[in-house]
Amino acid sequence: MSFGVVEGGPGEEFVSTISGHPFATVQFTGERFPLSQVKLLAPMLPSKVIAIGRNYAEHAREMGNEVPEEPLIFMKPSTSVIGHGENIAYPTSLSDRVDYEGELAVVIGRLCREVPVERAKDVIFGYTCANDVTARDLQKKDVQFTRAKGFDTFCPLGPWIQTDLDASDLALTTTVNGEVRQSGRTSQLINDIPALVAYVSAVMTLIPGDVILTGTPAGVGPLQIGDEVSVGIEGIGTLTNKVVSRD
Repeated sequence: MSFGVVEGGPGEEFVSTISGHPFATVQFTGERFPLSQVKLLAPMLPSKVIAIGRNYAEHAREMGNEVPEEPLIFMKPSTSVIGHGENIAYPTSLSDRVDYEGELAVVIGRLCREVPVERAKDVIFGYTCANDVTARDLQKKDVQFTRAKGFDTFCPLGPWIQTDLDASDLALTTTVNGEVRQSGRTSQLINDIPALVAYVSAVMTLIPGDVILTGTPAGVGPLQIGDEVSVGIEGIGTLTNKVVSRD
């Protein structure tokens, strides 16, 4: 198990492994493997995942909520993180309604605190796809989000981190069994990426590998056991996971 860099053109991708972690100067080991022969794990196991609620106006409206006056933040535990191709475990004994929420995820690349908006790009390592899986019935019951958002497997991330990308206006699409359920653009974010980095880092210190989920567009809905859910983001790739019963 190691970090690597995905290289090569479509259909000819390979992974070049690196020594240690990717946050310092990258040192290649010399080993290369075809991407088709590599099992992709979550591209990062963060110390914390900070998520932003109601950051698309249409999503806030579809949930019957007002747009927050400032970013609404909550956290998902690191134990909720899984990678591309891993299973989302539906806790059928505890929840009757588990929803998908496709999102752009920001990966932090350096230790930082109280980052000014104009310097936010300096602390961003890259971007990946995310699914903020949510037990919607528990969210409504509990009022706060911890239990509903915190189950093991409820934070798929991947398939990899794109480090060279302008994320200000990217298409985001969520499909379930191939049917489009969400379609939005990151330019529709109420609070943009630099504003979110500044806001969150004013509250807590961020360390390399920490992840900020930027919010989900309209179109969230339920998943069923056996479904395959995919979150695709322009310039990054597609994160796909299957839903299985936990019980």
